[in-house]
Amino acid sequence: MSIVLVINSGSSSFKYQLIDADGGASLASGLVERIGQPEGRAVHVDAGGDETERTLPIPDHTAGFQVMLDAFAAQGPSLAEFPPAALGHRVVHGGARFFEPTLITPLVEINIDELSALAPLHNPGALQGIRAAKAAFPDVPHVAVFDTAFHQTLAPAAYTYAIDRELAEAHRIRRYGFHGTSHKYVSEAAATFVGGEREDLRQLVFHLGNGASVTAVRGGRSVETSMGMTPLEGLVMGTRSGDIDPAVLFTLARRADLTIHDLDELLNSRSGLKGLAGASDMRDVLARAAAGDEAAALAFDVYIHRLRAYAGAYIAQLGGVDVISFTAGVGENNARVRREAMATLGFAGVEIDPARNEAPGAGIRVISAEASRVTVLVVPTNEELEIARQTVQLLP
Repeated sequence: MSIVLVINSGSSSFKYQLIDADGGASLASGLVERIGQPEGRAVHVDAGGDETERTLPIPDHTAGFQVMLDAFAAQGPSLAEFPPAALGHRVVHGGARFFEPTLITPLVEINIDELSALAPLHNPGALQGIRAAKAAFPDVPHVAVFDTAFHQTLAPAAYTYAIDRELAEAHRIRRYGFHGTSHKYVSEAAATFVGGEREDLRQLVFHLGNGASVTAVRGGRSVETSMGMTPLEGLVMGTRSGDIDPAVLFTLARRADLTIHDLDELLNSRSGLKGLAGASDMRDVLARAAAGDEAAALAFDVYIHRLRAYAGAYIAQLGGVDVISFTAGVGENNARVRREAMATLGFAGVEIDPARNEAPGAGIRVISAEASRVTVLVVPTNEELEIARQTVQLLP
């Protein structure tokens, strides 16, 4: 059996998807949110696209899983007819301990909990979901798939911060990288699409959504990635600053009397596009810029400037590039972002075809010109399918 129930759990919500890992088909999906609030919300979508929504109190994750089970029973498909062989759980931070899909044992749960120090916004919610899921499905394997795992191939030169070595080691301060499940799925899909020898294939993958990162992949292995110890480092994002001089924080603490909590909230929730333009959605930023909003126009320019800077740096690290892929909400759907990000890369052999880039489409598609030495692609990501596939690998 290759049917896997994939769970992506946060502190007050979880998404789920029932997937045939062999065929790649989604049999159902849903969302349970506002857990712990007076009125929760549950949405269930069957394979035919029919959607059912309920509002009801959902006091905790355990109650949320019962709501999900009720939805499967009422709207289908029946879990008796399509029983999951395993549950695959997305866990954001695996630190340096987890580099592959891992069967969840009590010891693994302890490790996920300890790693909450590195991902306080993510790992605790994942652990809540794991424990509720194990109560709801006690007789099937539960597998953790870590966002950081794909980047465990980074060399020490790529993951080491230039601070006091003993202090860094004592507190596990290093670069880990994130969006690994997406980068793995997209880079493998792109390699299959272009064919040929994969061993020396040099790729850049731009995962551009509300969170954004770029990864350099050589021969199927992550060799450099923009996010660091946390998902805050790197590109400009919807609400996150990306790269910033650390002295800015010292200055704000002294002059604006901001606390550690204030600074954390500033960089994660009130920065990026939102901080610059007042809107975190790229569509809104571009609409405001088109209407003459100078702040929004600057926000877009800063966003593109950072993309180009990372592209150039990673091409240098790879010694050239063969394939560039765009994925996630902005990457898959915003032709202007793709065009502007690639506009200065002619020196590396990149040439975008304007008509291909603007044309809508589903599935993997080429947006580079016929004469381009580098193949530029749009590759829809499917993190849930990747989690399901990795989960199946551990089944007997």
